[in-house]
Amino acid sequence: MENSSLFFNFNLTMFVNIGSYRYPAFVFCLLLFAMIVSANLVIILVISQQRTLHEPMYFFIVCLSINSLYGSAGFFPRFLMDLLSDTHLISHSACYIQIYVIYTYACNELTILSVMAYDRYVAICQPLHYHTKMTLKTVSKLAAFAWLCSAIFNITLTSLTAKLPLCGNKIHKVFCAMWNISKLSCVRTVINNIVGLLLVGTTVFIVVFYVFYTYIRIILVCRRSSSEFKGKALQSCLPHTVTFLIYSITGFSDVALSRVNIEQLNPYVAVILSLEFVVIPPLLNPVVYGLKLPEIRKHISKMLSW
Repeated sequence: MENSSLFFNFNLTMFVNIGSYRYPAFVFCLLLFAMIVSANLVIILVISQQRTLHEPMYFFIVCLSINSLYGSAGFFPRFLMDLLSDTHLISHSACYIQIYVIYTYACNELTILSVMAYDRYVAICQPLHYHTKMTLKTVSKLAAFAWLCSAIFNITLTSLTAKLPLCGNKIHKVFCAMWNISKLSCVRTVINNIVGLLLVGTTVFIVVFYVFYTYIRIILVCRRSSSEFKGKALQSCLPHTVTFLIYSITGFSDVALSRVNIEQLNPYVAVILSLEFVVIPPLLNPVVYGLKLPEIRKHISKMLSW
């Protein structure tokens, strides 16, 4: 058994598969990063500058955009450097920081989407009580709760992972991930697995169950309502539904990828599947909300026409 003290860095081995495509890949990913930053900044600026958009739903959309910028900042700069580098070593401290940022981004996305489901539920199922329930104080508490839960969960999981004695340093991914590091452990990771499954499983189960519950209630209310009401409800819920589905599919793909032998996959397919979780939601979320919500679309059009 190799001594874990021999490994001062982790080696991100999946970059080896890119080879001569590194320069086109760098340009493409740099453009993607620029598009993500630009699109989310536009959403944040439009909502923050327009008083008519100072409502709970739009506040949570801003939270999603801020989270997208946060997650992208934790992934892209290091990733772009690695694309141009001949060596793909990352220190333990930098690796665990990247894990914390990417995993909190993932958890924040999930918790914010669950809070947004509650907002839509109150707006459609209890419209007369909406402004008394969704006050500025309540909205602030919900947003703080979403971010705080993610921080606590990931501090716990990252700390447990960082304490593992390691007998290797090769991570078969383009960024650091807890499961990949756990597989390098010299000892059994029963406690880590149990804590991880309890925290992640409980969080995911509660959020997914609650989102489905709110939408079942919304559908039941819409069935008894007029066609005009149904149209307005669909218009306000559709962006959230699309965003939640995008996040769920990309999140499931990332979890599934971590459980299979990546070396048996086509290297380019493996790289693309590794990237989609940290690229697709931050890129598509502002597009979905910018195109589907008429108030945001109208103000973006005005901004672009100046």
